[in-house]
Amino acid sequence: MSITKYSRFLPEALEDLSLEDLLQQLSDYFLRSGFQDAYGAYQLGDQSMAELQEAIIQALLEQGVLSQEDVERMLSGAENFEDSDLARLLNELVERMQEEGYIQVGPADSETALGSMETSEPGRVESSRGGVKFELTDKTVDFLGFKTLRDLLGGLGKASSGRHETKELATGVEVTGSSKRYEFGDTLNLDISRTLLSAVRRNGLRVPIELTPSDLYVHQSEYRSSCATVVMLDCSHSMILYGEDRFTPAKKVALALSHLIRTQYPGDSLHLVLFHDSAEEVPLSQLARVLVGPFYTNTCEGLKLAQRILTHERKDMRQIVMITDGKPSALTLEDGRIYKNPFGLDPLIVDHTFKEVVACRRSGILINTFMLARDHSLVNFVKKMTEIVRGKAYFTTPASLGRYVLMDYVNKKTRTLH
Repeated sequence: MSITKYSRFLPEALEDLSLEDLLQQLSDYFLRSGFQDAYGAYQLGDQSMAELQEAIIQALLEQGVLSQEDVERMLSGAENFEDSDLARLLNELVERMQEEGYIQVGPADSETALGSMETSEPGRVESSRGGVKFELTDKTVDFLGFKTLRDLLGGLGKASSGRHETKELATGVEVTGSSKRYEFGDTLNLDISRTLLSAVRRNGLRVPIELTPSDLYVHQSEYRSSCATVVMLDCSHSMILYGEDRFTPAKKVALALSHLIRTQYPGDSLHLVLFHDSAEEVPLSQLARVLVGPFYTNTCEGLKLAQRILTHERKDMRQIVMITDGKPSALTLEDGRIYKNPFGLDPLIVDHTFKEVVACRRSGILINTFMLARDHSLVNFVKKMTEIVRGKAYFTTPASLGRYVLMDYVNKKTRTLH
């Protein structure tokens, strides 16, 4: 008696699979921060193509597109993985991602990017097998920012992102106030009725109606201010310690904030500064691949760099959004050496950090601090810093960090949470 075995029908190379859904499932893999292994070694940017394939398989299993039986069936009958149907399926999915501009695939460099952040190139994933690397494109980074922004703001009801509101009135397209007589430099958003009425009152009702500059009236709208923001992101050792990944949520917040500013506040600007043993500015396009490392926390150097960036920004508002979980533990000395002290709040480090906070206040730069720890000494340090600069301090958790940062940016309300 013949036996007929039925299995799940799979379209050719899962041609109907949405790559957007797949990328959303892979977001945690793409935004991984780099955890310490059993031997305390750190690998920056050395994820292989094999790891990407494993992540895709896991995502397909979680989506229900594949079952464990499907995976075993596609692996059966092949002498090795490269010759299996599963390998062919994964290769075709990677090719689709490449064709649609989500990743770039090319030969790996001769040396693997291991070591300090200075020697690793952000945004790059090296291959430990097959001499292949892949890089996330701007399209993928923007997609991840959009999805993160939607997830973070999804639970906030009908709150509108709007624009930065002030008490001033200006001439614009959105009409919110009464019209006024036109002045040089105003947006020519004419109040037609009042303009014609002014001309008729002056010359009487006759055709053609003669207009003069004094007859012109323009609508008023709420004045929208522009804002320059520097996100200071702590990538020190403590951001991945104590059984909690605090760095990945911080990266997601920065990505979401970047997408929010680009789409809702086109007049604003956003810069990213990483601070650890020292500090450096990182392009937002490289943010997704930034990994944490065995670093200390040089808050002072981060503030110096943020000030230099904001000094060149001609915006109505300038602010620093600092996301950290640790006390200042490093300081760059005048001769370039880095002084480190991870034990307690070192008076020398704290004093220089407060000096930079005072400099920010004198320059009109607001500092909003989002602290991911609740140690008593840290709380007092953040309170003191906030008091100096008259900013805001949020003592929050990785789960609620995104909503606090985004709603603070949108609302601009003075609020301190303890």
